[in-house]
Amino acid sequence: MAIPLEKARHQRPLVVLLGPTAVGKSRVAIQVAQHFDTEILTADSRQVYRDMDIGTDKPTTEERQVVPHQLLDLVNPDEAFNTGWYRCAALEHIERLYAADRLPFVVGGTGLYIRTLVRGLCLAPPADPTVRADLKQLREQAGRDGLYAELARVDPAAAARLHPNDESKVMRALEVYWLSGRLMSEMQAEHRFQEAPFSSLLIGLQRTKETLYRRIDERIDWQLAHGMVEETRSLLGRGYGRELGSMKGLGYRHIGAYLANECDHREMVRVFKRDTRRFAKRQMTWFRKEPGVEWLLIDEGEPLEHVGRRVIARIEEFLKGCGLQQQLVG
Repeated sequence: MAIPLEKARHQRPLVVLLGPTAVGKSRVAIQVAQHFDTEILTADSRQVYRDMDIGTDKPTTEERQVVPHQLLDLVNPDEAFNTGWYRCAALEHIERLYAADRLPFVVGGTGLYIRTLVRGLCLAPPADPTVRADLKQLREQAGRDGLYAELARVDPAAAARLHPNDESKVMRALEVYWLSGRLMSEMQAEHRFQEAPFSSLLIGLQRTKETLYRRIDERIDWQLAHGMVEETRSLLGRGYGRELGSMKGLGYRHIGAYLANECDHREMVRVFKRDTRRFAKRQMTWFRKEPGVEWLLIDEGEPLEHVGRRVIARIEEFLKGCGLQQQLVG
């Protein structure tokens, strides 16, 4: 779909399709992107890693040939990546699509990535390797609880919102304080994610808990049957250790434990499925707190092609409300 550029510069429409893992976003997204002759901008914090394909459920080569997918395979599994870098990369693609009179279409399940695109990013100082090294030394000396206690001392409001086990976010809040002398909680309170760089439509896909959990179990069975154990073994063999954030992701950490003989195959599968269901629940908790999401319940047995048509109809209505008329290409 071509968007009149002069109008887009004022309205700047952005469409986001979000939802928990295994809900069916990918197939619906391809149908929608084809209809509007655009690309898919992925918002997935796990799919940014190269060579982690089966376990992160990346689109297949065939799917990428049908519709271009962007923001995949950005870094190696042992390289750092964060929300700010994602936002910069995504904005480059969004501007490119505007320049080509194409509708920016974001699809994913990483809530923070989507939030920072739609509502902006708190301008905290960037990560500093020296400070990170000091924080890791503190973690080694005082343990996870000691790290959290230090945050509770300097920024109790930030600590109250974080779990002690969420080391990366605890470290980030301390890093901000050590670098700037300001509290992360104060910066976020000032920003409040209230920027509005786009006229955004957020469509959320959801299913009943029972259906979603069944789909999660089926997908994990498929991943394990199609080489996820071998993919994990290959990554470990290439030196990507289990301590890396990428290798602590769903599935990889469970298979890593299995390959280290810390559990048998049956237990690995059980915990993998359990933790993925818990992850989907956390995703929905996050998304339900996001303002402006229009939820679309997928009925049991409803073909995803029908879901796609429902999403397309809502997007067309949204674009007309922005004063943009549909101009189908081809």
